[in-house]
Amino acid sequence: MKYKIAVCDDDADYAKHISTLITAWAAKYGHICEIHTFSSAEAFLFAYAEDTAYDILLLDIEMGEISGIELARQVRRDKRPVEIVFITSHFEFFGEGYEVDALHYLVKPISEGKLMSVLSKAAEKLAIEPPSLVIASGSGTVKLYESEILYIEAFLHYIVIYTAKEEYRLKESISAFSEKLSDDFFRSHRSYLVSLKHIVKISRARIRMDNGTELPLARGKYDAINRSFIERN
Repeated sequence: MKYKIAVCDDDADYAKHISTLITAWAAKYGHICEIHTFSSAEAFLFAYAEDTAYDILLLDIEMGEISGIELARQVRRDKRPVEIVFITSHFEFFGEGYEVDALHYLVKPISEGKLMSVLSKAAEKLAIEPPSLVIASGSGTVKLYESEILYIEAFLHYIVIYTAKEEYRLKESISAFSEKLSDDFFRSHRSYLVSLKHIVKISRARIRMDNGTELPLARGKYDAINRSFIERN
């Protein structure tokens, strides 16, 4: 398997050491790893704004103005499948990782065996890939995870897929596109298909999504969408 891994540590020598251990793990288990090192959370976030396709993050907790914990919080807002491992010199930070669904804590100095074990655990979890689909839009061929999609809007001869960061325009009907998605999506209106996972409020005539967008709810759909929302959340 191929994994894109980020090592974020303000100690350049230690980041290099971790990268060497990752390379040894990849060689031992037959993986291909693309490893990127960052000296600060700010440097990682700058790169992440252009490319979010990371599989594993190894984050030093104690870094400059933005800690590894805060960095993880920002990454988790994108709802992308990524395994997060914290690196620390102090045990008192252990309780803070639960809110960002951290896979593990590694205490410095990190042993090769321990890191290999954690990386293998991350690989096992990543192998259970969440629902996704490949679309061809004006920006090229893109792999989208269902969890990234907020809602889809239909126009005359095309649809627009809305995510938290981007919009994708496809020449396809909303009915045909809905058949490619799981039951996590609901046809709330003839022009809208919404993700039940991103709804925060349902009223008789409107739906509010977690990005603040309000969408119309067709007459007669209120009971059905409430049932679906409860079943899928």
